[in-house]
Amino acid sequence: MPSRTAAFAAGLVPRRCVALFAAALMGTSAMPAAAQEVIRMTAAAGHPPIFLWVKLVRESFMATVDAELAKTNKYRMQWTEAYGGTLAKIGSELETMQQGISDIGLVGSVFHSAKLPLNNVTYFVPFGPADANIVTKSVSSAQDSPELIAEWTKYNLVYLAGFAIDNYFIVANFPFSRLEDMKGKKIGGAGPNLNWIKNTGAVGVQGSLNTFYNDIKSGVYDGALVFATASVPAKLFEVAPNLIKIDFGAMHAGALAVNKSRWDKLPDEVKAAFRKGGNAYKATYLTEQTARIESSLAAWQKGGGKVVQVSPAETARLIKTIPNPTKDWIKQAGPQAKKVLANYMDAARATGYKFPRDFDKE
Repeated sequence: MPSRTAAFAAGLVPRRCVALFAAALMGTSAMPAAAQEVIRMTAAAGHPPIFLWVKLVRESFMATVDAELAKTNKYRMQWTEAYGGTLAKIGSELETMQQGISDIGLVGSVFHSAKLPLNNVTYFVPFGPADANIVTKSVSSAQDSPELIAEWTKYNLVYLAGFAIDNYFIVANFPFSRLEDMKGKKIGGAGPNLNWIKNTGAVGVQGSLNTFYNDIKSGVYDGALVFATASVPAKLFEVAPNLIKIDFGAMHAGALAVNKSRWDKLPDEVKAAFRKGGNAYKATYLTEQTARIESSLAAWQKGGGKVVQVSPAETARLIKTIPNPTKDWIKQAGPQAKKVLANYMDAARATGYKFPRDFDKE
């Protein structure tokens, strides 16, 4: 039997059928295809996705943006993801995004105390709320202020959503019962939080979650200022088994941001999808983080670590011992820092939280 193409060529198919088939072909080719504009963006983070704030960039932010744009049938994202320092090292995320090497990503404001001092307000108010929800709400309410917007704009960035990390404490390879036990001990920290151990006899050393394990293991320092939901994924219980539960408080540590030059060129529908993605990221982060806190403490002990509950009397001693961290911060950040400080602490007080030391009133 001849093929359909051969049959047409040989005239074996009736002309009426040929005409109908040709019309069908022409009709198909004339149908407009749904053209979607592909928007390519590279996302970067210095930390790996074992940490919640990185993990949810894909699972919450990107997923929400993709779902929102699918409704328009006009735009589609093509994401390139570079995490764990493959494109931007910890502390260089801001510059990488500012220069357009990456388009979107996570900026750890805690590593940019000189460039983003106002966004680091919570790190200069230790012993604040242990509940990250309260901290996030209190800081987020100020993100629309001209002072904080100006900090992001200065570095060609647009803020999308902030994230707060849970209650800080110290993990150590030495036993602890009194402040005197810290004398001469080297403690790793992200920078601003090293102010929390001033006048205790401990020595603060700059470090990060990516380096804490190896640095403690090799003796660079004896412990680190960390929080539950990161200390377990980092397996710090193997090298610093004593979790010294001093409640330094939850901290606003950074934000998901986008390069402003890229942002300004995005269609309004895409910008709206990004805003929804940012809101989803923040909400999902808080929900998952809250669920992880108690399980993290249990996992710490299961891994061989010990939780050392510090007495209220020793905590009170520490609170009185340290110099007011906001003093030097205000000198560095400028007079507008006083307004940001008052706004943050008043917003936290409005939730019913009572600070054990009113740094803003000293």
